[in-house]
Amino acid sequence: MSIRIFVTGGTFDKEYDELTGKLFFNKTHLREMLNLGRSKIDVNVSTLMMKDSLEMTDADRSLIVDNCQSSNENKVIVTHGTDTMVKTAHSIAKKNINKVIVLTGAMIPYKFGSSDGLFNLGAAIGFVQSLNCGVYIAMNGKCFNYNEVIKNSETGEFESKR
Repeated sequence: MSIRIFVTGGTFDKEYDELTGKLFFNKTHLREMLNLGRSKIDVNVSTLMMKDSLEMTDADRSLIVDNCQSSNENKVIVTHGTDTMVKTAHSIAKKNINKVIVLTGAMIPYKFGSSDGLFNLGAAIGFVQSLNCGVYIAMNGKCFNYNEVIKNSETGEFESKR
């Protein structure tokens, strides 16, 4: 059983430019994270884009949806920026794809060392193997159905709408 991981960018993969003080994208850190976590799971990693989720367009979301649909694997993880993760999850769910699809991300870039990204990736790998078909968001050890979650911008946490 293989898991497909689609990389789309987000804080997960941002790096810090010490000269300009800005965050930027270079390449994904996903393989490094999997190695650091000593993951023994068979995964296929594809980078779809390296974007801040606030800059994602409808065309970007369509690309994510199309890749989730056409993936040979029926267990899919999408790394994604947290600001519009819920919006993308809704776009995926509209297509009623008969797969387990888990979106995850990070509030702090992996390269900062104090990132939640490694933990979130590990949790997403566990969740994608144990959930029924559907679209989910996994952040900070919690897993939510795509339509029952919001990002609380004041606390920087994902929480149930209820």
